Amino acid sequence: MIVSASRRTDIPAFYSDWLLNRLRAGYVLVRNPFNPLQVSRVALDPGVVDCLVFWTKNPAPLLPRLDEIDRLGYPYFFHYTLTGCDHTLEQHLADIDTRIAAFRRLSERIGPERMLWRFDPIVLTPALDPDHYLRAFAQLAQQLRGFTRQCTISFLSVYAKCKRNLTGLALLPLEDSEKIRFIRGLAALAARCEIELCACCDPLFTEQCGIAAARCIDERLVADILRQPVRIKKDSGQRPGCGCAASVDIGAYNTCPHGCRYCYANVSPQVVARNHAAHDPRSPLLTGVLNGRETITERRMASVCSPQGRLF
Repeated sequence: MIVSASRRTDIPAFYSDWLLNRLRAGYVLVRNPFNPLQVSRVALDPGVVDCLVFWTKNPAPLLPRLDEIDRLGYPYFFHYTLTGCDHTLEQHLADIDTRIAAFRRLSERIGPERMLWRFDPIVLTPALDPDHYLRAFAQLAQQLRGFTRQCTISFLSVYAKCKRNLTGLALLPLEDSEKIRFIRGLAALAARCEIELCACCDPLFTEQCGIAAARCIDERLVADILRQPVRIKKDSGQRPGCGCAASVDIGAYNTCPHGCRYCYANVSPQVVARNHAAHDPRSPLLTGVLNGRETITERRMASVCSPQGRLF
């Protein structure tokens, strides 16, 4: 089983104590995001969890805990987001030099193959036009050269939550021909720094620009980390065109205090603040407590390494 921590919130930045407590306890409770009265009990035994996938914009709080995660027997890799967006979109992040330094420090510890850079989303506005992103990407790629082997890019997908949080911001439309020139420019910059550019769920990148389709949770990388073959089904719960292998996400929506305006995972800062305040590092839930009305179901899981699987 692959455990995603998490597409829904930044666990390394804000909930690393909770994560270590759950790994020590060997299980976690996860509410169904569409029906909070349905709760899954997810086993976190290292015999079943083949790999942890961390998604973050700030791994610093988790860095001192990696030694214990190693001792507990959990392999892992990181998706680290460094975008070309400015303070109007990313209001609560540390300065870019601090975040680059953290990226390099983590890469030195675990190796560049396990550090996947995300330059997404690309949010185009009159102030943040393609030329801006090309300059930003060139600077980041040069500073991350040798510290990562892959970068995933995507244009902003305007979900309902994003549209609400981006109210008042003028988005800049681009013709496909302009997008293609822009994407090819990014690819050329990446190649100069020996970084493979991948596209997340966008056929324009792959069909018109020759950019490889991303597999953010990539069974090939998991196999390399584990040094043995794996068998993982495609994740049927993701968007069409997604190449990700199946995983179990242990995060929760509306819990990330980064507050990036383009984020699809938060409804509003007020809801996030309320949920974050309800977080208890000792709780099996990421936020809140059980109220007695929930139905708790043991999730069936198997190692992806075993030829026939192992049920926990």
